[in-house]
Amino acid sequence: MATTLPSPPKIGMVSLGCPKNLVDSERILTKLRSDGYAMSPDYAGADVVLVNTCGFLDSAKEESLEAIGEAIAENGRVIVTGCMGKEAEMIRAKFPGILAVTGAHQYEEVVGAVHEAAPMPPSAFLNLVPDSGLKLTPRHYSYLKISEGCNHRCSFCIIPSLRGDLVSRRPDAILREAEKLIEAGTKELLVISQDTSAYGVDIRHQPRMWHGEEVRAHMTDLSRELGKLGAWVRLHYVYPYPHVDQVIPLMAEGLILPYLDIPFQHASRNVLKLMKRPANETKVLERIKTWRTIAPDIAIRSTFVVGFPGETEDDFAYLMEWLEEAQLDRVGAFRFEPVEGAAANDLPNHVPEEIKEERYARLMELTARISADKLQAKIGRTLDVIIDAVDADGGATGRSKADAPEIDGEVFLRDAGHLEQGDIVAVSIEDADEHDLYGVPVA
Repeated sequence: MATTLPSPPKIGMVSLGCPKNLVDSERILTKLRSDGYAMSPDYAGADVVLVNTCGFLDSAKEESLEAIGEAIAENGRVIVTGCMGKEAEMIRAKFPGILAVTGAHQYEEVVGAVHEAAPMPPSAFLNLVPDSGLKLTPRHYSYLKISEGCNHRCSFCIIPSLRGDLVSRRPDAILREAEKLIEAGTKELLVISQDTSAYGVDIRHQPRMWHGEEVRAHMTDLSRELGKLGAWVRLHYVYPYPHVDQVIPLMAEGLILPYLDIPFQHASRNVLKLMKRPANETKVLERIKTWRTIAPDIAIRSTFVVGFPGETEDDFAYLMEWLEEAQLDRVGAFRFEPVEGAAANDLPNHVPEEIKEERYARLMELTARISADKLQAKIGRTLDVIIDAVDADGGATGRSKADAPEIDGEVFLRDAGHLEQGDIVAVSIEDADEHDLYGVPVA
């Protein structure tokens, strides 16, 4: 006589914010799946909905509150986690029916809350999770978080109060996770943290044994070992410390992608001082030139804040001149937005909104022109492209080594119906616009 197993409770997940939050969501879901829970793609089928919130900016908080409200309205049984867990009292006051509120990367507390809200029936469920865990990204690329928290105290940022000081993972644990991801089909590893350059500082770069050799808990050593695993390796959130120079030769050797995501935030010494960030913009320009000599194809992306309190027209003009000389490949910009708890809120000389908008428009116009010129120079070249999607009309969408998913440009392909998601192919570039490339697979 066949045994009928009880149906496990189903969990829904809404994940907001940065890739670091996405990794947190994946870890939570992986643990719940290993405990026997099933996953629900919609509100209606979920016994409990988890909302992993972002609290970095007021606009992000509003989006998180809207997501919580929607989950309450559509399902009613909601657990809140993530950065806004620091504001549990406010969340409970606004949504009295919330089942639980936990903070950022508090995995055990989240899982415990789920167990209490939707207990598992008394039956064993085994082998429900692949070695690589559950993912919220496509199979062919994965975010690899190497540390939590941050030791910086930038005046505009509240991340340390949300996620604490730097806590680095062991290098052997990171490499083991990367190896499992690649075995499961990952073709691109996106290395993330709050400060990738500071990796290992808190544990004094203590080495660990990996495949019979010692590997230091250091960005350079970790990058080299990740590069040996055979996947694309892309570095994000890299502060321009001096030792960043040591990873550029690894790019020239082809071990890691010639790509650096560096949050410069500004160039004016005055504004950088107000932001409580290092003010060495001249030396950075010299280093960028050296990096391009060593690895000519290096793509540098960054973000900048316009309209920071105390930013004068001279400060902004200096930033524009700096950008013209730096010729960064990818640039994102934000208008300064006060964040509750940030020291920058108390600075004098806040910039009027209309001036912020005008400066933002000028900066985006400049960086779009630089991007267009750089992409035009790629017409006629053959570039390696990783395929993200193939459509029914014979086209495909992918990314070059200069493009991270979701934040950078794309490569649109014709005559590509024979390709599959995750393929890495040579593409002849035929055209370009301000942000994207167009081409055809090389026969």
